[in-house]
Amino acid sequence: MNCEDLKRNFVEYWRGTLNASELESFETHLASCPQCREEAEALKHVWSTLGEMPEAEPGLGMRTRFYASLRETERREMERQHRFWWMRNPAFQAGFAVAILVAGTQLQAEVNSMKQLVTLSLLQQQNASDRLQGVNWSYRVEQSDSEVLAALLTTVNHDPNVNVRLAAVDALHNFADSPVGRRGLIQSLNKQGSPMVEIAILDQLVEMKEKDAKPAIAKLMSASDVNPEVKQHAVWALGKLQ
Repeated sequence: MNCEDLKRNFVEYWRGTLNASELESFETHLASCPQCREEAEALKHVWSTLGEMPEAEPGLGMRTRFYASLRETERREMERQHRFWWMRNPAFQAGFAVAILVAGTQLQAEVNSMKQLVTLSLLQQQNASDRLQGVNWSYRVEQSDSEVLAALLTTVNHDPNVNVRLAAVDALHNFADSPVGRRGLIQSLNKQGSPMVEIAILDQLVEMKEKDAKPAIAKLMSASDVNPEVKQHAVWALGKLQ
């Protein structure tokens, strides 16, 4: 197991789902690689607490902890003013506040990295329910995350489970501002074998008001083996995008 393999298996290791052979290989590499061991230790605490963080506003908890930490620091500072007169210097206070903000930024970066890691790992699992969880986790990552976006597009085009592909189509709406995401969704339209997925993509393209999709929709309509309901829906979508 190399470094990349180990990173892909972080989630399974913490969930305790690695088989005996994989676990032995994982722990052998971890013991011999200081860099992977350091990264695993840094992310382990984030993983253990990630599920407790609010999903709708992931930054709110961090801001609360920041201000609580700042108030505690100010209280201690007041108590020690008679001993450390230099701490009342405005330059020191400003520098200390910046240091706390930098620490908060680093924490958020670790959280974002963990969310990406969990999403990508789950999307690669054999079990369809795990891959569905991976799609759900994709809503928690930054909209600028190109790796998760690419994984969702791959899921839409190649996942063997229709329900997972439908969920991935819905999740791509979270990347509606990405030209890569919009272009990828257009290209996916004529790669499908499921009428339900084709209709879901048509709905997304209409909701995004993606006029560049018109040639792909016309191509779908003209296909000799197109499902009649899909063809009817394509006519409707094309009308909406005129």
